[in-house]
Amino acid sequence: MSERTIEALLQEGRRFPPPEGFRQRANVTDARVYEDAERDPEGFWARAAADLHWFRRWDQVLEWNLPYAKWFVGGKTNLSYNCLDQHLAARRTKRAIVWQGEPGDERVLTYEDLHREVGRFANVLKSLGVRRGDRVALYLPMIPELPIAMLACARIGAPHTVVFGGFSAEALRDRINDAKAKVLVTADGGWRRGNVVPLKRNADEAMQGTPSIEHAVVVRRVGEQAAVNWQPGRDVWWHTAMAQAPERCDPEEMDSEDLLYTLYTSGTTGKPKGVMHTTGGYMVGTYLTTKWVFDLKEDDVYWCTADIGWVTGHSYIVYGPLANGATTVMYEGTPDFPDKDRFWAIVEQYRVTILYTAPTAIRTFMKWGPSYPEKHDLSSLRLLGTVGEPINPEAWVWYHTHIGGGRCPVVDTWWQTETGMILITPLPGVTTLKPGSATRPFPGIGAEIVNDKGQPVGPNEGGYLVLTRPWPAMLRGIYGDPERYQQQYWSRFPGVYFTGDGAKRDEDGYFWLLGRVDDVINVAGHRIGTYEVESALVDHPAVAEAAVIGVTDEVKGQAIAAFVTLKEGHTSVAQMVEALKEHVVKKIGALARPEQILFTAELPKTRSGKIMRRLLRDIAEGRILGDTTTLADPAVVQVLKERYEETAGA
Repeated sequence: MSERTIEALLQEGRRFPPPEGFRQRANVTDARVYEDAERDPEGFWARAAADLHWFRRWDQVLEWNLPYAKWFVGGKTNLSYNCLDQHLAARRTKRAIVWQGEPGDERVLTYEDLHREVGRFANVLKSLGVRRGDRVALYLPMIPELPIAMLACARIGAPHTVVFGGFSAEALRDRINDAKAKVLVTADGGWRRGNVVPLKRNADEAMQGTPSIEHAVVVRRVGEQAAVNWQPGRDVWWHTAMAQAPERCDPEEMDSEDLLYTLYTSGTTGKPKGVMHTTGGYMVGTYLTTKWVFDLKEDDVYWCTADIGWVTGHSYIVYGPLANGATTVMYEGTPDFPDKDRFWAIVEQYRVTILYTAPTAIRTFMKWGPSYPEKHDLSSLRLLGTVGEPINPEAWVWYHTHIGGGRCPVVDTWWQTETGMILITPLPGVTTLKPGSATRPFPGIGAEIVNDKGQPVGPNEGGYLVLTRPWPAMLRGIYGDPERYQQQYWSRFPGVYFTGDGAKRDEDGYFWLLGRVDDVINVAGHRIGTYEVESALVDHPAVAEAAVIGVTDEVKGQAIAAFVTLKEGHTSVAQMVEALKEHVVKKIGALARPEQILFTAELPKTRSGKIMRRLLRDIAEGRILGDTTTLADPAVVQVLKERYEETAGA
């Protein structure tokens, strides 16, 4: 990456120190915590683990045999116990889960309620033949039965694999078969923008090729509109089974390294890989990061808007918040149904104090304009967070201004499915924030930026983000494929974990994430991060969202193509194309000038909100479109393809 490009990105000069009132009552108020953790990382994590319940204390904090780690060796615990039983004495009547369905129905589960429901479903699973070590697949909408099922699995030591409810029957089948799941838990359907998502129909199709499945437990969510088919002997209604199940189910004493869950994530080969997370280290990592990153207090109402089908929902809707005894909000639907203010209505209704959402969502809110949040009282909010991809500085500032009212710290967090827990993040009581930067590694985390040869780079130089020491919630491997684990994460640079992300570190030691390393364009021998160009485009007052890719160029090797969504009130005229090109030149330099700009009302995104740049590359290069099954709206791609071909041929 050229020095000029790096320097331009680092010109972000705005600084946001912790508000004094926030700092005074924050969970972490002394920056010396970083030094303490660096001096003795194992002691640091052991002190965090001591906050939690163990049936048997560990003999050794860490056993490290590259690339395999064991944390809290010899310790016996249960994550379901730590999320439920340990709170009953002091928080029995406290709200654990506050849920709202897309049609507007509501449900509140106290810690006592949740404990009872989890115990019942754990006994349901046992009655269906599930034993410790058996795998259970969960294919559900965002309804309370999903965390109930997860916690029930954890209670009896049956590793779960949650499959996002937006995935197809084929994707579900592949994951069930890889995990060799014994039971599938699904629903008759779910709601999305007023339409029924046919989960049971998809599950039926998937189960035509899943020999390991013995039973399917079905939640009645939609009712008659779902029109489900039924296979007697295999299919069991959730409500019928629960009515017959006893409430008490004693938790299994799990070894710290017993498998808690697998979660499938995309890989460069195209075959999803089952990331393995175990019990003790994952519990400690998610517990402490939830407490410190979100500054969690007893009276907080915490809302992570992710879907539990992704790791963010596992760690920061279910396990982390509940291990802390928090009140966690769940919402079934989309942010624009029935109108574009749905999120803000929920914040106002439940007096949400902490909001954790994705940059993609924030840029969408920017596009819609501030009038929607302005309809609602958001004064309850005291902390904002972002997750999923790097956030553009302008989106960060919009979020801080229009959602946080200029008073709420914004914790921009970096982590992965594989890391299990947040690794790079501000601590809101001590960190001065820079819009667009995830700031510093969490205490106890070792992170470095290296060049192609694995050597650390200097300040303001781009490179590859690596992790230099084990951390508690790290993946323990890829299910059934240890060679892939070694090859993908530990072979690029000896002795360190390769994240696959590009990053740079400024003179203050702050990390700036630049996206996946394959999202780097080589223009005339100069490496330009797509995120840098996207950030420059979104900085323009007319732009709501942008996705940038590299296209083949006979002279330069690669040229830059940009797909841009404009804010309402702006038109996609030729003058706008030139204005945006010049804006990028001004922000970064002439090397970053986009060769092509195509305006589009929508960008192709997965159902979790990530832009599918791979499909944009297919369009630009004239290739046959790759897999579109994970898109929220596959029709967007075809429209874009036709428009791109028209523009290119003009």
